[in-house]
Amino acid sequence: MSSRKKKNGKKAPNGASASWHDGLAAETKHSILAVVFFTIAFILTLAAFDKAGPVGELIQGGLLAVFGKGFFWTPLAFFFGGLSLIFGLGANVVATTVIGGAIFLVSALGAMDILMGKYAGGYIGFLVSYPFLKLFDFWVSIVVFAALFISSFLIMLNISLKRRAAKKITSDESADDEEYDGENYEKTTPEEEIKKSPVSMPAVSSKREKTTDDDDDIPIKTKKSFSLLYTPPSLDLLEDDKGTPSSGDVKANSNVIKRTLQTFGIDVEMSEVNVGPSVTQYTLKPAEGIKLSRILALQSDLSLALAAHPLRIEAPIPGKSLVGIEVPNRSISLVGLRSLLSLSDFQNSYSLTVVFGRDVTGRPVFADIAKMPHLLIAGATGSGKSITIHTLIVSLLYKNSPEFLRLLMIDPKRVELSAYNEIPHLLTPVIVDAKKAIMALRWAVKEMERRYEVLSGVGVRDIASYNNQMLKDKAHENIMPNIVIIVDELADLMMSYPREVEASVVRLAQMSRAVGIHIVVS
Repeated sequence: MSSRKKKNGKKAPNGASASWHDGLAAETKHSILAVVFFTIAFILTLAAFDKAGPVGELIQGGLLAVFGKGFFWTPLAFFFGGLSLIFGLGANVVATTVIGGAIFLVSALGAMDILMGKYAGGYIGFLVSYPFLKLFDFWVSIVVFAALFISSFLIMLNISLKRRAAKKITSDESADDEEYDGENYEKTTPEEEIKKSPVSMPAVSSKREKTTDDDDDIPIKTKKSFSLLYTPPSLDLLEDDKGTPSSGDVKANSNVIKRTLQTFGIDVEMSEVNVGPSVTQYTLKPAEGIKLSRILALQSDLSLALAAHPLRIEAPIPGKSLVGIEVPNRSISLVGLRSLLSLSDFQNSYSLTVVFGRDVTGRPVFADIAKMPHLLIAGATGSGKSITIHTLIVSLLYKNSPEFLRLLMIDPKRVELSAYNEIPHLLTPVIVDAKKAIMALRWAVKEMERRYEVLSGVGVRDIASYNNQMLKDKAHENIMPNIVIIVDELADLMMSYPREVEASVVRLAQMSRAVGIHIVVS
């Protein structure tokens, strides 16, 4: 279990957080600040109408001196700042709000001073308008301040006036050859700013048309741009570890395990105890001549003696000549992604490395999809399949830019993966229709075959060697991103189109590793 740390890198005493507000989500802090802005705007408005008492009179006098007749722009600036904190986009909402609000106020006062005469906008309006009137004429100055006024709203809300229509491939075209054109795909890239996304992508942005579930059109991105610079989303978007695990009396439990085994004629020597987030592992070494099967047969008896269920016996522990007995903790700690993604081991790992949590000893568990090379996530309802998929996706987003990773998501349930529908890494919006899923898998097979031809022409064996060669030759436009195909609830697709799905999945599973196409199936 990792201890909490202060922002300056020093550990907080007794595992406490550095300050009381560290546990608040960024959205909560922005909401609180928005309430403060609205309150200030309300007080300034009352002061302007002599309804705020003696202090309000002082405020009104100060506003008139500094802002002149344009004092009413001040509460408006705070009001729009509050709206920006609530509805603004991007990672640096507070900074964009302050800068945009300042430009809003200054441009409004400057324009007012030009239109209504000297000092109409107070001292600030005069100071910003005087140089423009000296250097330019009346109309040029008005146009400049109008442009600044409009820009202030764009900065506060972090929005763009630019809008482009994505290319569409209709169902009238051939599903095999046109629905997912590999060559068109290879020249695709993010185009504009995301309006709303579960994760913030500061360096790369995109905007994509939305389609209804029954729409046969599939939008494909068509324009290519490349950047080696990629800033992952802020870790502040993620939650940190929560809670402290409690395993009870460790020594007493060790004695209970030892006495219970001795009752059945099994002498053991207790070893180290590892307290993990959800279970505590008691390790022991049996006496010579004791069969491990005898210890495994006593799982129910140990569970009764410890009053713990379910109990797991690992005999032997991999890499050790010990037997492990894992007992559920009385209270568990929730492992947050922030603590795992901030580790240097993860940040310095391979590009397709994902985190899966912590083991029974509290050590982080990482895995490289490229070495798997495919992943099957299985389990009963409620066992955590969806959480594993979300963890995998977020891990990949924090490690890879859209130029080096593309995701193809298939979600027949329509509820699990739709939150990622606007991220720039997507080849196409999340597919929820079974027929479109079949076409997507067929396209992936064709893309695999095309990539093998490209690699053969260059004379390399795998995608890593190919991309290194392209980077060396500075042929960035030819970079091949890894493609991770994520299928949630494969059973639903198999019920609808068993032969089609099986043929594509088997084909990809057999050959797609070398060309950077990997399948994650739930």
